[in-house]
This record gives sequence, structure tokens and C-alpha cells, in this order.
Amino acid sequence: MNLFVTGTDTGVGKTYTATRLLQLWRASGVSCAGMKPICCGDRRDAELLLAAGSDGLTIEDINPVWLKTPAAPIVGSLIEKTNIHIEKMLAAFHTLQNRVEHVIVEGAGGWMVPIRRNYFMSDLAVAMKLPVLAVAYNRLGCLNHTVLTVQSVVGHGLRCAGVVLNNAQDTGDIAAVTNADILRKILDVPVLARLGEDLTEMPADWRLMLDSMID
Repeated sequence: MNLFVTGTDTGVGKTYTATRLLQLWRASGVSCAGMKPICCGDRRDAELLLAAGSDGLTIEDINPVWLKTPAAPIVGSLIEKTNIHIEKMLAAFHTLQNRVEHVIVEGAGGWMVPIRRNYFMSDLAVAMKLPVLAVAYNRLGCLNHTVLTVQSVVGHGLRCAGVVLNNAQDTGDIAAVTNADILRKILDVPVLARLGEDLTEMPADWRLMLDSMID
């Protein structure tokens, strides 16, 4: 099983979600790997994914493209005067597919972050032919950002496997308290809670979502 994790924005919890999923799979005895096709700035996300997945992989295996500029990939490539080779990322993904049972690919930033002038993060997910898990931060604005992301995923011909809401709901913010219920009313995809840090096994709703992707 392979999955592409995208976000409604940057900093919404994609890496946390991907690493917790990897940790739960690994604890159950399943071989798995996280992949960060493009890192922009530091390599912290890729390092966390590497640590959460199965042994025997290197940082280069899971992060084939590293731009030092902490900005969108297209910005980093222009500043650093380098080309981003899509084929290199796809080849790394296919190699991982042959080495482990599950691969979680984490995009950089949000769904429509530009990689090249006419190539976006969404196009990479399409090239990999992966179902997409959208991660959103549970706050005011979440409804708009989440619906736009899910609609775009479907518009690209991919399946949106679900939406994950990060952030606790006990903030007193009416938006944070009601977002999950509203998203369940207006979207035809599973809306999942954040994977807690103290979990020792996959929650039932997550298990159902993952099982639904098995042909």
C-alpha cells in the first residue's frame, strides 16, 4: 500500500502524521518507508521519516532532491541554478516500492506548490498514481482550504483517501470545535482525528480508511 500525504498549507502536520503512521505500521511488523521527494531548507522532515521507517535505508534513498533554500521548490531551483529532475524522484519511489510493503510519500508544502513552471506537487502525486491523504490544521479557515484541496485532488483524477485534522479541539475556538462535523457533512471522504503520540495500535477509523485502499 502506498499513500501520498499532502497539506492544505505548510506547517499543518504532514510529517507528524506520516511518521506516526509509519511507527504504527512498523510496530505491527510491517516493512515501511517514508519518502520526502523534495526537501527545501533543511532535511529535518526526511530525517524524521527515515527514523520512523524500516531499517536499511539511507537519507538519499528517501530524499533524492535537496534544495538548501527554505522556499517553494521552484524558488530554490532558480536561486541555486539547478534543475529538479522529476525522473530521479520517480525512480527513487519505484525503488522503495520494491523494498518495503508500504511507502508514504510526503509532499513539500501544499497540494499546488510549484516544482517547475508548469509542474506542481499535485503532478508528482499523479505521476506516482497514489491515493492522497490531506492534512489540515484545525482552525478558522480550515473548511475553505480543505475543500479546495480535496476538490483539486479529485479533479486531478486521484482518490482522496481521507482528511486528517491536526490540533486539539479544546481551544474554545468555535471553528476548531465544529470543523470536523462540518467537513463530514460537505465532503464524501473520511475525516480522521490526529494520531495521538501514546497510541500502540491503529485506530479503528484509520484502519478502515487504509483497508478501503486495498484492491
